[in-house]
Amino acid sequence: ERGHATMMNADMDAVEAENQVELEEKTRLINQVLELQHTLEDLSARVDAVKEENLKLKSENQVLGQYIENLMSASSVFQTTDTKSKRK
Repeated sequence: ERGHATMMNADMDAVEAENQVELEEKTRLINQVLELQHTLEDLSARVDAVKEENLKLKSENQVLGQYIENLMSASSVFQTTDTKSKRK
């Protein structure tokens, strides 16, 4: 009977060792998933920042375009008034 108990103990130890390995594997996978989630969050934040910057630059570009158009139309007005005054 004593031999039987030792066998059972050895089996229990084997099961425990297996559970330990499984637990370590699960822990490793969970940590990997968490790390990937953080990486994804970081990337999302960076994408948002770039989008925001892009919108800012687009609107600045529009303002500059408008400014240049205004300057050009203003200078053509000056040119036409100059030629008119010279004709007199």
